[in-house]
Order: sequence, then C-alpha cells, then structure tokens
Amino acid sequence: MKYDPSLGWDIALSIELFVAAILVLMAYKIVKTIKNDAFSPEYRSVAILVLGDIGRSPRMMYHAQSFAGHNVQTYIIAYKGSKPLPSLLSMSHVQFLYIPEPPRFIAKLPRALFLLAMPAKIAIQVWGILDAFIFQIPHPPQYILVQNPPTIPSLALVWLAARLRGCKVIIDWHNLGYTILAMRLGEKSKFVSLAEKFEKTFGRTAYAHLFVTNAMKDHLVKKWDLQGKKVVLHDRPPSYFHQSTPSEIHDLFVRLMPFIDTDLSWFPNYNLPATTPFTEVLKSPVSFTADTSLLERRTMPSLRHERPALLITSTSWTPDEDFSLLIEALRRYEIKARHQRSTNPKHLLPKVLMFVTGKGPERAKYMRELQHLKNEEQWEWVRCMSLWLEPEDYPRLLGEFFRDFLFSLLQADSSGLDLPMKIVDMFGCHLPVCALNFACLNELVKDKHNGLIFNNAEELTNQLETLLRGFPRSEMLENLRSNIASTEARSPSSRTRGGGWNTWEQNWDEKIKPLVIPEVSQKSDEWLEEFLNRKRQNATTQ
Repeated sequence: MKYDPSLGWDIALSIELFVAAILVLMAYKIVKTIKNDAFSPEYRSVAILVLGDIGRSPRMMYHAQSFAGHNVQTYIIAYKGSKPLPSLLSMSHVQFLYIPEPPRFIAKLPRALFLLAMPAKIAIQVWGILDAFIFQIPHPPQYILVQNPPTIPSLALVWLAARLRGCKVIIDWHNLGYTILAMRLGEKSKFVSLAEKFEKTFGRTAYAHLFVTNAMKDHLVKKWDLQGKKVVLHDRPPSYFHQSTPSEIHDLFVRLMPFIDTDLSWFPNYNLPATTPFTEVLKSPVSFTADTSLLERRTMPSLRHERPALLITSTSWTPDEDFSLLIEALRRYEIKARHQRSTNPKHLLPKVLMFVTGKGPERAKYMRELQHLKNEEQWEWVRCMSLWLEPEDYPRLLGEFFRDFLFSLLQADSSGLDLPMKIVDMFGCHLPVCALNFACLNELVKDKHNGLIFNNAEELTNQLETLLRGFPRSEMLENLRSNIASTEARSPSSRTRGGGWNTWEQNWDEKIKPLVIPEVSQKSDEWLEEFLNRKRQNATTQ
C-alpha cells in the first residue's frame, strides 16, 4: 500500500503519541510526590497487561493460568469483552481489573472530528492503566508482564509503573508495533519512524524478553541490542486441546446446528438429536454379563460416512490476512468438484463446509463477497460460514477435526517474525494444516510432514483436491496425522531440552518458571539431584 499523506494518519497518530508522552510525564511527577515508599513489591505476584480484549488474547490467558497454577497472585489488566477461559474465572489467585475502553465510535469519526477526539481517547487509556497499576492493585506486583503490540501507550506506562513501584518488567514480543503501522501508513511515513524509536526506547530494557520465534529474538537482539534475559517461548497448546471423543463431537453439533445459517438441504438428511449432518447415534450390540443377564442396549455416537469434509480457519479479519486468497481457492474447488462429477462420477470430491472463527473489522466485507459468489455461480459443493465460539467450545470443535482435514489460512505477518498461535492449537488436536508461506514458518510447519505450505490460491486448491480425494479415508491425511502424533509422543518433559512437541504447561515450566519463581525451580532441581544420587547409591550397594 502506497503512503498517502492526505489520509491524515500521521497527524492523528502524532497527536496520540504527543498526548501520551505528556500524560505519562505529568503522572510521573504527580505520583512520585505522593507515593508511599513503604510499599515494596509483593512477593509472588504479577500484573498482566493486555490493551485489548482479554478473551481474545489466548497466549496471555495461558500465561495467567500458569502463574496462578504456581500460587502466584495474578492481576489481569485488560478490556472487558469476550468471555475468558472458564478455568481462569474459577482460580482463586486470579483477579480481573477491567479498564475502561475508549468509545468505539471515535475510530469511525470523520478525520477532523477524529483528530479532536484523539486526546480524549489517549487520556482514557492512560488513566485506566495507571489507575489499575497504582491504585487498584493493593501492593506493587513483583512482575509486570505486558503484551506487545499494542505499543502505544502500553510500553511507556509499564516503564513508568515499574519505576514508580519497583516492579520487574517482562515484555512478551508477539510482533512489532511499528511494522503494523507501516502496513497502514507506508514504510516511509515519518510517524512509523517515530513509532519505531518509541518502541525501541521503552522496550529495549526489561527484566526479561519473551519471543514467539527464534527469528524475532535474533532480529531484535541484533537491531536494538535488547538488555535483560531473553527467552524464546514458542506457542504450545494447553493440555485441554486434544482429540474429542465421538460423544463430545455429537453433543457439540447438536448444539451448533441451530446456529448454522447455510441452506440445511445442502447437508445429508438428519434429525436432531439422534443424527446431525456429521454424526449419528447407533445402538451397540446386545451384551451379556458373566451370569448371562441381559444388559440394555447403549447408544454409541459415530461419524457419518457421507458427511461433508469440515475445514476450519481462525482469523482476526484484519488487513494483514489475505482472505481473498481463501475465497479464490474455494471457488476453484467448486469448479473442480463439478468437473469431477461430469467426468468421473465414481470418484467424487466431497462437499466442503468451511468454518471461519474469529471477529474483526473485515468480516462483513468478505462474508458478503462469499455470499455473492455462492448465489451468482450457484455453488453446489462448497459452503462457508463465520461463527464465534466460546473458549470451552473451540477446543472441542478442533478436536472433532482429527478424523478430517483442517485448513488454516495464516496471515502474512507484518514483521515476518511472528507465528500464529491458532495453528499450534490445531497441532494439539493432531490436525494437519495448509499454511500460507512466509519467512519463519519452518519453525512450526514442516512441509509434507505435519502440513502443506502454499504460496497462492492455485496451490491451495490443488492441495485441497489431493488431501480430500477418497474422503473420508485419505492416505496423505493419515500420514500427516501420524507424523504429528509421533512427534507428540517424543515430546520432552518439562525438564528436557530438544526436539519434540510438548504442552504449554510443560513449555512454560521449563522456560519461564526459572525466571519468575527461581527458588522453587532451584529447590526442585536440588531435590531431583538428591533423589537420583540416592538411587545411584542404592544401585551400587545392591
């Protein structure tokens, strides 16, 4: 996208940065004069800052879960929006401190009014964050964990709060804020350059830096000379991402079908709750006990052979995700399926139902485009629908796909250094993926081992055709699933380094726990070493 100065974004964002800086300096001078120095950081406590909807920030929720699971008092500072993980809501060591979200209509105002409203927006953000850090949390937390991006004003406020209250800052680098701005303003924008300096200034020094990829770590260490401990924490799925049982699958689709808005006649015949388009309940054979007394027949849910192939992609519906590529691939699949019916009716391609999960600004635009294509070209083989799932239902839906094929459209990341967490959840359920190629994808997806990598719509369509030929039994799908399962079986324990696929809990305990609870990790290591020494001594004496 070419930079267009007439858009006025430079002016708006310059105002945003200027107001944020002034408010931070004012707050620093005021609070410094009134703060009570008698308070020192509270041992085994952490404040986690997400300048966004906490329910849509899975990695930060997993961090909170891990901290609280080790009896660390955990304060979550974020906007209130989507429902957080149920486990977080029930943990006694977790406290949610919701901050006011600037009115959403500000972003939709005409440019002139938007510029006038910008100071109010920044003031709301600055006050909400500082109020939480300085006044709502009774004692200074030992650690502040902040998600980046968003960068402005989060990093500056965390820097301020840490200096006022003596906390240790941990920055979890998900991406780079200035590169996201560059997608909107153009790389030559003066504000992008200013934003980069802001991010470097307030992000360079911290107690610890966490990275989602090795590539991001190497880039930032080299470019900005980051100071502090540096740890690569690859995303991993929590333990509750697993293959679903047939009963869980059936129960999920019994609840989902009333909300599916596509033409119901497109599906195989079904009759809730006994059957869904994907599952059916069969009675098991009559069984006998040892004394030959007759037991009742039991219902056994199973997957239907004539079900459509289920595909899924999770998206934030943002400009950095080229959703038009997926639309074109589905369109090409429809054409191929029709051609197959007319030329080789004995070996048909299956119908495809694509679920698109997530919320975001581009959703309505692309769903209208899909609906227009479906009606104009009279699609018979492909349906696509958008849905939003509660946190407890998303793992169940992924777990259903372990018998089918799952497709994930990955964003062309703004920095080229990030990896999407959603694909990690899919691997936790043994789901192969088709992934859009970009710079550091090979840290996660191995082509033809745990998924397939494509560069354009034509390649994706060919991959879909290959993977779904012979559905529901596909040799390639089985091989990919087996490779994921075997990698998981070789997964290291939380004390072992090396290859393999482990859970979020194991990964966090290995990489992060020594940083934030070092005495516990040290004592555990000492206990283990003592135990092994005693075992060796006993073996020697025998």
